[in-house]
Amino acid sequence: MRITVVQAHACHLCDDAKAVLAELAKDHPIVVDTVEAESDAGRELVARHRPPLAPLVLVDGVYFSAGRLPRRKLERTLTARPHPLQRAQA
Repeated sequence: MRITVVQAHACHLCDDAKAVLAELAKDHPIVVDTVEAESDAGRELVARHRPPLAPLVLVDGVYFSAGRLPRRKLERTLTARPHPLQRAQA
């Protein structure tokens, strides 16, 4: 699962989201991409999704949240999707 965080400069919610994602990455197979909101890619994502607050968080390219990262919702999303190796063993 690929999670994209579009972050703003000096954003404490962005820092919180990155800390939560680093912790969740210990138990879940996720790849986290961080994009600066002021970069070309960041501006394009912000224009497309229109988040009211930073950070904008996308899960596999789909809008997930803006502002404070909803940790429990993300944990449910992560556990609902089986890891590719788990599917192969089933």
